[in-house]
Amino acid sequence: MRNPTPRAEPTACVLHPVQTYHRLGPEFYATTPPQGLPAPRLMIWSAEAARLLGLPDPGSDPELPARWAAQFSGSAWPADCPPLSTVYSGHQFGVWAGQLGDGRAHLIGEVAVADPDQGAGYPIWEVQIKGAGRTPFSRMGDGRAVLRSSIREFLASEAMHHLGIPTTRALCLVASDLPVRRESIETAAVVTRLAPSFLRFGHFEHFADRGAPDALARLVDHALARCFPDAAEPGEPGALTLLRETTRRTAHLLAQWQSVGFVHGVMNTDNMSLLGWTLDYGPYGFLNAYDPHYTPNTTDRNRRYCWYRQPWIAQWNLSALAHALLPLLPDAEAAADVVGGFAETFGAALHANLAAKLGLLGSEAEDPELIQAWLELLAAQRADWTLSHRHLAQAGADPQARIPEVLQALFPQTQTELAAWFGQYRARLARQSEADAARAARMNRTNPLFVLRHHLLQHAIERAQHGDMSETRTLLALARRPFDDVPPDRERYVAPPPADAPAPCLSCSS
Repeated sequence: MRNPTPRAEPTACVLHPVQTYHRLGPEFYATTPPQGLPAPRLMIWSAEAARLLGLPDPGSDPELPARWAAQFSGSAWPADCPPLSTVYSGHQFGVWAGQLGDGRAHLIGEVAVADPDQGAGYPIWEVQIKGAGRTPFSRMGDGRAVLRSSIREFLASEAMHHLGIPTTRALCLVASDLPVRRESIETAAVVTRLAPSFLRFGHFEHFADRGAPDALARLVDHALARCFPDAAEPGEPGALTLLRETTRRTAHLLAQWQSVGFVHGVMNTDNMSLLGWTLDYGPYGFLNAYDPHYTPNTTDRNRRYCWYRQPWIAQWNLSALAHALLPLLPDAEAAADVVGGFAETFGAALHANLAAKLGLLGSEAEDPELIQAWLELLAAQRADWTLSHRHLAQAGADPQARIPEVLQALFPQTQTELAAWFGQYRARLARQSEADAARAARMNRTNPLFVLRHHLLQHAIERAQHGDMSETRTLLALARRPFDDVPPDRERYVAPPPADAPAPCLSCSS
């Protein structure tokens, strides 16, 4: 099946962005026309992301789905806004990989958002399509993405947003019958991603490795203007401002990941967002049974990117960013001080998040011990991370009350240890002088009931591969309200995976 001839057709477009990244200079990108998809079909979209860009819901006009499918598959774009792909380098699994770049992503431009308050305070957002064919940075790849991985990325982007975790957004998913070879023959798809900036640590590593301080300085100036316009300190070099702000944001991001049990799976420096947002949803997963060494990525045999190690990998990656910025910094010690502050910022943020998950108010000297004992109890039982925290809200402060049965069921082999911990926990709650109902409501706004578990995603993907997007739409609806209780007919979506559910078996292949 041949690809359609790509074309610049203003009349076919629903979005008319502008392109400013090219002002940095040709060494930063390649102008690359997407290859588009044959007979593209709009499969699913985020109405909220559409509103962010000021776009009408494609369900409101029978002509819009075809126009969305054309533009957001790379088959059409405004004549005055040629798509481009950016160059970057990076470390992969701790090893320098050299030049990488957008091997299957095309930046189709920037858009002034309809409401900056809805855009995390950023007035300009970039629009990127992923899977629209080869670029000069594709290396041995075909530039395509498949329906399987595109569904995973689309849903994760919106799910993380509604969990309150900084993330790129997903506008829509367009699919085709175009065959694509991965481990088996699959079909092609394109996801449209949105972010104030898609700058990665690897963009800076690239120009440092090339010995191009002038280009590096231009990139820093661009990043400060786009990502951190209000972060400058008097007399502070711009590169140090950038490193400081990225370190702070990354520390808070990792604390949020750990709190919801999210495992990214492939935290290479080229997958790290300068904004401190979640970027690139490949072999990700959420904890089911609590295993600190869990990783969903089957290619990560040494568990470099497991849940437990994610914060320290983030700090390692920040050190790589700091090294890249050294030509623009006053001295190496200043950079080391900034990156060295990651641990304290992360530790404080994680403690605050975990304390909130337990419903603790204020701060007491014994709180870290109480939290650590809870984590050890979860690990000993391999209890479900999401449900253990969610059901904890049902436990009152009354020391004579029984432990809720729903919690006892999650700890069948550690009942004695659970009872001992509950004695300390209830004593701590009693000192807060807060009504149980008020605390439970507060905890339920912190602890989600629904997360994107692997078995749910796999079922939705299998249905979608047979032309049925109903399960994908159901997961999107649940992901939009992860803290809400669900009706009885949807309880299976918030239960642990069945005993016979296949274990997550994911790779970087997408």
